[in-house]
Amino acid sequence: MLKRRDFLRATLVTAGALAVPACGGGPETIDTVGDDRELTDGAAFFPQSIASGDPRPDSVVLWARVQDGEVEEADIDLEVEVALDAEFRQRVALDDGQAKVKALARHDHCVKVKVRGLAAGTVYHYRFIYVKGDTNYVSRVGRTRTAPAPDADVLVRFAYVSCQDYIGRYYNTYLALAEEELDFFVHLGDYIYETTGDPGFQSTTGRGVTFTDEEGAIPLEDGAFHAARSLSNYRELYRTYRSDANLQRVHERFPMIATWDDHEFSNDAHGATATYSNGRVDETDVDRRKAANQAWFEYQPVDYGEDFEYDPGAEFPGDIRVYRDFTFGRHVHLVMTDLRSYRPDHLIPEGAFPGKVVLDQARLVEELGDVPAAAQPYVDIDSYGDGIYASALAGAAQAAGYDAAEVTGNLSVAFINQVVAGVNEGLPEDMRLPLIDPVEEGLERGIAYLDLGKMSQHSSIGSRYLAIKDTVDVYSAIRYKETEGASEDVMGAEQESWFLAVMEKSTATWKVWGNEFCLLPLAIDLGPYNVPEAFKRRFYMNLDAWDGFRNKRNDLLERLVEVGNVVAITGDIHAFYAGTAGLDADPAKKIVEFVGGAVSSGTFRELLTSQVAGDPVLSGVPGAGLLVAGIDSILTSTATKINPHLAHANSHANGYAVVEASGDAFLVDMRSIEPADVRTDYTGKRGDLKVQSKRFRTLAGESDIYVDNDGTWKRWDASRQKWI
Repeated sequence: MLKRRDFLRATLVTAGALAVPACGGGPETIDTVGDDRELTDGAAFFPQSIASGDPRPDSVVLWARVQDGEVEEADIDLEVEVALDAEFRQRVALDDGQAKVKALARHDHCVKVKVRGLAAGTVYHYRFIYVKGDTNYVSRVGRTRTAPAPDADVLVRFAYVSCQDYIGRYYNTYLALAEEELDFFVHLGDYIYETTGDPGFQSTTGRGVTFTDEEGAIPLEDGAFHAARSLSNYRELYRTYRSDANLQRVHERFPMIATWDDHEFSNDAHGATATYSNGRVDETDVDRRKAANQAWFEYQPVDYGEDFEYDPGAEFPGDIRVYRDFTFGRHVHLVMTDLRSYRPDHLIPEGAFPGKVVLDQARLVEELGDVPAAAQPYVDIDSYGDGIYASALAGAAQAAGYDAAEVTGNLSVAFINQVVAGVNEGLPEDMRLPLIDPVEEGLERGIAYLDLGKMSQHSSIGSRYLAIKDTVDVYSAIRYKETEGASEDVMGAEQESWFLAVMEKSTATWKVWGNEFCLLPLAIDLGPYNVPEAFKRRFYMNLDAWDGFRNKRNDLLERLVEVGNVVAITGDIHAFYAGTAGLDADPAKKIVEFVGGAVSSGTFRELLTSQVAGDPVLSGVPGAGLLVAGIDSILTSTATKINPHLAHANSHANGYAVVEASGDAFLVDMRSIEPADVRTDYTGKRGDLKVQSKRFRTLAGESDIYVDNDGTWKRWDASRQKWI
């Protein structure tokens, strides 16, 4: 085992203990005109190039990975240089003992250097040098920028991105982003995708990832593709993604502030649990989670503090903390959260038996004082009809892929009739079981998983996606109360306490929440559309996001609306949205959210198309494809008024967003490209790539959204669902 200090130095080395402060309050510079050391292009030794991150007024973290096929098992010595100019004529005087760092083989030869004592709001250039024999191999030159001083009255300009699938796709978004003038950029998660070609949402052709340690990976769909599991797998994902020239260019130009979402570990994960089997087996795998976390720690330029060391033997989720905050002058306080490590399982389990009643009539009356209209009839299958339905249902359920052991107790009449009808089709008329009359006198009413939208067992539909809103609202509220909030404890107690304290104590004009997944309620009402009667309901689109934690969201919003000038910037859903998240009891009390599109991953509309095609129930719904194509019209429908808070929706574009924050306004420019343009490499033909722009803003002291309408700012009126 390495000694503690050696382990720390492998990934976080503090450099910049200055010999003499400069007169202007910044670091001393040294005259290098006489430095005639010959430097040789060493890009081949730095295949992931270099990066910087977590800028503060007096420090920044620099990152590099060195690779030498002749020195695979040994540690490698590097030098780091920082300067005020790209030619390195005005180098920063770093402490000589700290300017030389070690890239340990144990950490995949990644190294991070925290340079302290820098001047606030200043551009610096940096490079790494690998001395091999008599040759000095130099990395590319990176450009970074420290944060302005906390009292500086300056405009802050930054971009935010998310969701950069590499498989069969190209980073043309970054080709455009690299041309911006920014102080920094924020990555809101899904920096990598853990699978090597999932046909459900990834391309199966074009550029891809192959794991050297295939035995250490998880084979999915009979080995058609794999998911990362070992540390080697996750490291290879970062190496491959960071080999992209456009991504490298952005890292070389701007410091990054990042958090993770699910794909840095596993799709739709909660804690250390994956969801590939949709509840068929327990997919909790702490070792896999920690392998993912260690690779993140090694490959991302994140500042964990000088005393932190990643210990693979530490218990998850205490092995690493990624939530943290940053100030940029007087006007921006950026607060980054971690909404994956501490959260509980999804409200509706993927493996839930559709017919099972989860809230019976007595419980509904106890909690609500009455039975809601959404409740449906149920019977005790073991005793109803002298048990004839139980025996018939058990065999039929098993044949249909359900767990026969679940055929017991209170079951939904609608579910029973659905299964019985299927059984009857293959029987002579005199042997058929009669369907249960749902209006039969004396039948009690409750809420089953079927009533929540669960149409089949072991499915994400009706669990993570497309759940019935009215019954979910009832069920989630009762669960939240009976578990004392544990059912929706997204952040964990410690992080939530920290988050609210930071927000409430902040004196910045804008308190910016770097939020991983959609805070805005996103529901659809299919009542007016030509769909089967069972689908003429109101549905939540995604319970993996904040709609799956609506009661906790409401509790947080009650505190945040009192803070004032809170803006959430969000990724995850692969769409551009602008709107407000308000209190259930008083929607006028709200905060603003701007959701940015995916860098390269399939758009929300494309993902919906794939989900419908892959689900045995949804794929058989007439007109489902047309509904998906018109998803933005359904989300913003003035007829149903299902989402009056949603001012703008573009679910079929990729891109990024640029923010300009001042003492008066928080402006967001949503820069989008066509989905087809992520499948073609535009490197070398930038002029052919078309980037669209849509500008929004909110004003200090308000919680309204404005759109730039040909130079005139119009405000969103939620009551009329129009810009005025």
